[in-house]
Amino acid sequence: MTNQDKLKQILASVFNITVEEITNDSSPDTIENWDSLNHLNLVLALEEEFEINFTEEQTVEILNYELLVITLREQGIDI
Repeated sequence: MTNQDKLKQILASVFNITVEEITNDSSPDTIENWDSLNHLNLVLALEEEFEINFTEEQTVEILNYELLVITLREQGIDI
């Protein structure tokens, strides 16, 4: 499983949607369950899966799929 597959699996699990529903445009505007609590759950799940720690600034900034990918790359994760 690639890191991109892992990312999509985590998003699907946290937001209770299918992997197929995740697109480059996925954000709180397109995913109904993407609220503040689930955003924190997403951050925690990503940190655990990829063994990284987001800064407070990154945690606030990762509000769509593309920004998630960029931030994970900044953390050294190949996506």
